[in-house]
Amino acid sequence: AALAALALGPSHVTGVMMPSRYSSAGSLDDARDLAERLGIASCPELSIRQAHETIRATVGPLLGDELDGLPDENIQARLRGLLLMTISNAQGSLVLATANKSELAVGYSTLYGDMCGAVSVIGDLLKSQVYDVARWINANAKVLGFERAPIPESTISKAPSAELRPDQTDQDSLPPYDVLDAIIAQYIDADASVEDIVLAMPEHAGVVRSIARSIDIAQYKREQASVILKVSPRTFGRGRPMPIVMRDTASRAAVDKLSVSGGPSESPRRPVVESTSD
Repeated sequence: AALAALALGPSHVTGVMMPSRYSSAGSLDDARDLAERLGIASCPELSIRQAHETIRATVGPLLGDELDGLPDENIQARLRGLLLMTISNAQGSLVLATANKSELAVGYSTLYGDMCGAVSVIGDLLKSQVYDVARWINANAKVLGFERAPIPESTISKAPSAELRPDQTDQDSLPPYDVLDAIIAQYIDADASVEDIVLAMPEHAGVVRSIARSIDIAQYKREQASVILKVSPRTFGRGRPMPIVMRDTASRAAVDKLSVSGGPSESPRRPVVESTSD
């Protein structure tokens, strides 16, 4: 929201609050505070709670207990995507996807949910870099034309959470972001092998291997992601073409040994190869 307001002006930005039964009062307060600080006058609140309950009631008889957990969480994310795209269609606006590079890397995002959008402004920024940008904007608020720091400190300091289930935090599913981002920076941007990263981070050997596998598995999701604004040496998409299906880690190791020269300002990248699945 802050980057959109800076680039387009707050009068050209609509912020939409879409609380669910799991949304905290603090998150709603932070969203309202952010909109006020940025000067975004259009910030409607559209609850997804009733729609969520309706979908659960509709599909519940078919799925039973299978609906609980991740499927239920993703219903909420996709409802938000549906609302945003409906507003976009009606008003002739573009939806900005909110997933960052850390989330896109390991697949910690929902297809047709928070991955929904016309362009991904922060899709090439690691989570730690998103925080850095937020702090930079606050530190330079006056120069950027704001009367005060536009991003509430509580938004930066609180534990990150998708708020799709009770007491959820990102670290329920992911390692600490400083560890995760260090692995992604090596595996994606530096094109390091898993074993090289393990040698550099022996205390996180198991996590390194798990994250590398998650990155490989999530390729099919990234193929369907919004257009990402490039700010790093290796951007998901054209900057890192990979097959969406791999037999196993041995196939990945074989791909690791191959490279072709990239275009201007690109580092060497792996070629697109055909692969099959068992």
